[in-house]
Amino acid sequence: MSTDATSDPRDVELAVLRSRVAELEAQVATQDRRTAAVVAEAQEKLYWLERWQVDLDAVMRKPGAIPALESLKRVRSLVRGSRKAKRRILGS
Repeated sequence: MSTDATSDPRDVELAVLRSRVAELEAQVATQDRRTAAVVAEAQEKLYWLERWQVDLDAVMRKPGAIPALESLKRVRSLVRGSRKAKRRILGS
């Protein structure tokens, strides 16, 4: 009497579990890549703060620091937008 590998419920369950493990491993790999990107970005920011000898905690304790930071963000956004528009106009 020959037994078909797919007829055994344990084999079917094992195949389903292997598929799920492969799916979870892919998710972990994706999360690892995202985490590495976030860490790299944080390290880049920290590098520049240390290079410029900026104590971010001391800066943020000063009155008006939050509004100044928000203003700086708006200015950066305008500069980026104008550069993007310039590139579009010049075609480069």
